[in-house]
Amino acid sequence: MTSDDTTLDASAPWLEVDALIDDPRTRIVVCCGSGGVGKTTTAAALGVRAAERGRKVVVLTIDPARRLAQSMGISELDNVPRRVKGVDEAAGGELHAMMLDMKRTFDEIVEGHADAERARAILENPFYQSLSAGFAGTQEYMAMEKLGQLRAGDAWDLIIVDTPPSRSALDFLDAPKRLGSFLDGKFIRVLMAPAKVGGRAGMKFLNVGMSMMTGTLSKLMGGQLLRDVQTFVAAMDTMFGGFRTRADATYRLLQAPGTAFLVVAAPERDALREAAYFVERLAAEQMPLAGLVLNRVHGSGAAQLSAERALAAAEALTEDLADYAPEDAEEAPQGPDDDPNSPSDEAGSPLAENLGPDGIVDLADGKTGSRTPGGPSPAAAEHAASPSAPAAQLAAGLLRLHAERMQVLARERRTRDRFTALHPEVPVAEVAALPGDVHDLAGLRAIGDRLTLRPGATDD
Repeated sequence: MTSDDTTLDASAPWLEVDALIDDPRTRIVVCCGSGGVGKTTTAAALGVRAAERGRKVVVLTIDPARRLAQSMGISELDNVPRRVKGVDEAAGGELHAMMLDMKRTFDEIVEGHADAERARAILENPFYQSLSAGFAGTQEYMAMEKLGQLRAGDAWDLIIVDTPPSRSALDFLDAPKRLGSFLDGKFIRVLMAPAKVGGRAGMKFLNVGMSMMTGTLSKLMGGQLLRDVQTFVAAMDTMFGGFRTRADATYRLLQAPGTAFLVVAAPERDALREAAYFVERLAAEQMPLAGLVLNRVHGSGAAQLSAERALAAAEALTEDLADYAPEDAEEAPQGPDDDPNSPSDEAGSPLAENLGPDGIVDLADGKTGSRTPGGPSPAAAEHAASPSAPAAQLAAGLLRLHAERMQVLARERRTRDRFTALHPEVPVAEVAALPGDVHDLAGLRAIGDRLTLRPGATDD
């Protein structure tokens, strides 16, 4: 397949993916974007390619659909990195993959920062169990926690993160601060206040205000839930500062020079609008953007045939079919050798004359096809040049399909060009659409090849 029809404008910089993943200074690659644009596949393809080029890679996915495990031939992914078999390790690289277990990661934080008795009290607390299993922002926060753990362990020289599927890609940046602020915020501190105030006078003064507040909270939250929250807060007292500290440290890690963000998008208006917004947010947060991966870009091997010309040709064929007499196609003319009832001369040779559409014409040796002494008659030539009805119908249908494809290409180009006009400084890599879904390492390698295909090159 040629890429001439999908290449970027000369003014748009090209994203050199191999240079990015080969650079030993690149330690973290974060694939982000709106849902359904191929973040998981892109992250996995980058992981395979980097490992086969000599990097020790771990891919962290937060995608619950488990597509990454299936494509890498792993029966199941969990919170522990698993070695991926089938990767070519001749260059010295290796590939591991894991899927974030949100609750298990939260449990590990508790177990690592509390003594055994306090950890057990926290893990068994009903409010903690609800918080660790589904509190808004917990998944994104724990993804950052796990990223920090992987980076601190230094077992891999490249970590590729597949960000959580969410309606807004900005959740990935916002959630760590949001949850950290909640766990270290004023509401939690108020609930901890009774334990912080010493002396009978202090408690008497505080209890007046606390009784009013807890009465209100009991109505809003329910008495049992409030007690669970207060028990949770008391047990977590010594850990709250650590949440804010780790959130800040991970945020700084995302801003570090060794981190690279790849915004993944499809060549569609909504996806690229989200990508543009995310690019602007990354710039505002001073986070290193490597570029845009434009996924599932359509192409054509016959781009020189425009949609307009294809539709005109299809229309012409359709008009010819309308003028085509059905009886003309029922049976081709027979020669005397084919028809036992054909008349012949006395010597038994085929009859030399027959009646054609334009009068008497010669037949060459009784063969099918009208001829004159100088060659085929004009009528015969016209009939031979006209396609049969089934062939013409097929050709018209194919032309219309091609026109639809070219219209898709034109729409994708316009959408892409709007993005590059707004953000001309952002390097872009285009990934040609595959004919089917990616289910194995071979498919991931094919995506990796397309990720690094230079504009104007071919991909056969």
